Amino acid sequence: MKHFFRHIFLAALLSVSYTVIAQTPRQVLDKAVHLITSKGGATAQFTVKANSLNARGTIYLKANKFYASTPQAAVWFNGKTQWTYMKGTNEVNISTPNEAKQAQMNPYKFMTLYKSGYQLSMKKAQGKYIVHLLAQNKKRSIQELYITINRNTNKLTEVKMRQGAAWTTLSIHKIVSNKLSDSIFTFPSKDYPKAEIIDLR
Repeated sequence: MKHFFRHIFLAALLSVSYTVIAQTPRQVLDKAVHLITSKGGATAQFTVKANSLNARGTIYLKANKFYASTPQAAVWFNGKTQWTYMKGTNEVNISTPNEAKQAQMNPYKFMTLYKSGYQLSMKKAQGKYIVHLLAQNKKRSIQELYITINRNTNKLTEVKMRQGAAWTTLSIHKIVSNKLSDSIFTFPSKDYPKAEIIDLR
């Protein structure tokens, strides 16, 4: 009888251990999101590749807000309005971007995407989780994503997304948690007094 209870206890312990170790795609993404939302934001270095576009830059993130800067442009998004400053022409385009436009500059746009409207699956590869998101609605602007997360740190390393037949890849090189002021995500017009403002809303 003693051995019987010992086997039952060990089986239960193994079951609990497996439950803790085995994670769902949603849990993996939840942890990656938590890293930049629990402390008021984060900064990261990134590379974006899409068709002929190949740019490096720095991005500041907080919830659904971001500020991204590359050698060619700077983009501010306060959760509703986006300002895009083109350094070569000294122009500022003001817009209300859809999810695809936001995601092209913000690798953490998936924070709001994966929670509804997508079928999630996941595989493991060389210390990483690769989460696949497939849109349930064929009219969704972003139809498919592959999100790569480091299994040891829970940090995002890459986002590949498909809009129509075109793929955009955003690679993340460094992520540092930080406390960011909301003012960072609004265009500082006083710093660009001679810029031409083009309102596309």
